Amino acid sequence: MDITFIDETEKVSEDKIKEIDDLLQFAADHLSLPKDTEMSVTFMDNAAIQLINRDYRGKDAPTDVISFALEEEGEDEIPVIFEEDMQLPRNLGDIMISTERAAEQAAEYGHTYDRELGFLAVHGFLHINGYDHMTPEDEKEMFGLQKEILDAYGLKR
Repeated sequence: MDITFIDETEKVSEDKIKEIDDLLQFAADHLSLPKDTEMSVTFMDNAAIQLINRDYRGKDAPTDVISFALEEEGEDEIPVIFEEDMQLPRNLGDIMISTERAAEQAAEYGHTYDRELGFLAVHGFLHINGYDHMTPEDEKEMFGLQKEILDAYGLKR
């Protein structure tokens, strides 16, 4: 899987980006995604994610992670149909993570920043793969899969 990382904070180390890349590659294998799948992860601060949260979700407050799945069709969108023989990579979408919020939540929940950053990356990853937690059934499925991936990778609370 090809992941583009953007660090708007200029504070995320290359090692940390490699760790998140490894975790998301593991998650992609866990979901049996095609190798030519693409996505992006942007690390930002609370102020930047608050603007996105306000503009796209109508919530004027910082949040921890926001996902934009490219494969979801909105009500008024027309699906794009390609020729069968066109070999285009599958682009899942974009994940935005507030590193400030990740640090705050790690302290609140009593676990490491690494664990929280990994949790948020997998959470966003599952969202851009069509998982959600709007109903109790969906929440059970998504959170169960999230725990399964994090535990199998070795990133436990």
